Amino acid sequence: MSTYYTKCAPKEKGVSMVLRKLIYWATSHHRTELMVRKNGTFLRETNVESSTDEFFLCPSVTKCALDGRESQKSVCDISTLLRSDESFFPYFMLVAFEGGSFLRAFLLLLSYPLLWVLSFEFKLRVMIFITFCGLRLKDIDVVGRAVLPKFYLENLNLCVYEVFASAGSRLVVTSLPRIMVEGFLKQYLSVDIVRGTELRAIGPFFTGLISGSGLLVKHSALQEVCGEKMPDIGIGSLNHHDQQFVSLCKEAYLVNKDDRKTCASTTMPRERYPKPLIFHDGRLAFFPTPLATLKMFTWFPFGIILAIFRISVANLLPNKIATFLVLSTGGNLKLKFKKLSNSQNGKGALYVCNHRTLLDPIVLCVALDYKPLTAVTYSLSKFSELLSPIRTVRLTRNRDQDAKTIRKLLSEGDLVICPEGTTCREPYLLRFSSLFAELTDEIIPVAVNTHVSMFNGTTASGFKWLDLIFLAMNPNPCYSIQVLDKLPKELTVSGGKSSHEVANYIQRNVADALGFECTTFTRRDKYLILAGNEGLVEENNNRKKP
Repeated sequence: MSTYYTKCAPKEKGVSMVLRKLIYWATSHHRTELMVRKNGTFLRETNVESSTDEFFLCPSVTKCALDGRESQKSVCDISTLLRSDESFFPYFMLVAFEGGSFLRAFLLLLSYPLLWVLSFEFKLRVMIFITFCGLRLKDIDVVGRAVLPKFYLENLNLCVYEVFASAGSRLVVTSLPRIMVEGFLKQYLSVDIVRGTELRAIGPFFTGLISGSGLLVKHSALQEVCGEKMPDIGIGSLNHHDQQFVSLCKEAYLVNKDDRKTCASTTMPRERYPKPLIFHDGRLAFFPTPLATLKMFTWFPFGIILAIFRISVANLLPNKIATFLVLSTGGNLKLKFKKLSNSQNGKGALYVCNHRTLLDPIVLCVALDYKPLTAVTYSLSKFSELLSPIRTVRLTRNRDQDAKTIRKLLSEGDLVICPEGTTCREPYLLRFSSLFAELTDEIIPVAVNTHVSMFNGTTASGFKWLDLIFLAMNPNPCYSIQVLDKLPKELTVSGGKSSHEVANYIQRNVADALGFECTTFTRRDKYLILAGNEGLVEENNNRKKP
């Protein structure tokens, strides 16, 4: 490998030294940019015991061969794996908002002008203190496992990831707090070892201070983990923090600005995700950059007023007037269905929906021209139940008792049920419970989809009574309803099919209508992944007294 070097001038003091360094930085930066546009990038390795600065020609990460690296080891920083620049403000904002509170997130936003002028180290220390001071360890664990992975995956650089993942063993060293990145890196990218900045805690709470060792020094951490056997592939950026640890590797590749932004293959499509993103939590539906966060806080007071207005008119005014007023405030409703025939057995029809939000039965009622419907639910807060403009009946998760309840309701009229048992935000359908197929042959599948731009109206680990409020606060919520053809007699249980075959058939039909994928995940799986529990809420009268 060619080596380029220049002798440094004798040490200077005062203004002349500052001017010389500024001139040198400007000219060297210009030379670096020229090399980036050509075949490679100059990487400078500084030896504090030497009077020379050595430059090594490092190729772009796009020129790395991927074949035959299964037995090798790769290393990089998580900032290198992402398409955005090294500003981690949005990820700290997610932790502050989702793991902390509205006020903590607002304080972090107010600190942004100060962060903009601070050095990298001080900027990181300030963001860590504001974000983590006083937060519980278990809350941050939930955010790191259930909230952050979605935004990391959406920002993953495909070019860099392919090089990083081509090695059989993977290592990440980063100055970010380890607790913010370890869950994602190990669960989704199969990283073997993660080294990051450690935070101090007192009991179950973070102090917001960094451990005694300070911010993680990448090249020192790499030497500590690997010893004399350094990684085969090192991937870094033009940031000088990456230079020392990348130069220790056998092969060094750099990610320049073109590799981040203009390369056609930098965006990671959903079908190329290392692991499918099926479940995620959190209220924010957007990537909270400083500008986007400022817009959210500016909108928040108006959003609360708008939510109160929408909920009030939906409960106090006649249906058609209420629908007109809600849609005139920015709501969007897309309907697609055929004219349905009346039930042939004198009983009500059973509308089987996939589950996106708690408004699914209400929007279906509007789509059916305000046809009286009763919604059966497995879990609904008393606040949401009180505000529901249609009748709701709770199920108990006792199969025999629930079957009896559903039969009774069907004898009284039409019924809507969501056999997934819980909501799913992503384009996937959870397993459909087969109970409904055993109770009636009058089954009408319904495909439901939603789009929100600011707040998610569902949660697994937060306060469920706020679901309706957050959903109604969105500037332009969109609902799409497709009422599909009624299930033919020969495809029902009476026609010789098992209840599981009926449930699976309807799941596939709904998935095809929406362009979603079917899964075998259940409500229990969702809550174990996102909240670490089974999602069961005990009733007060069933709780044991101490």
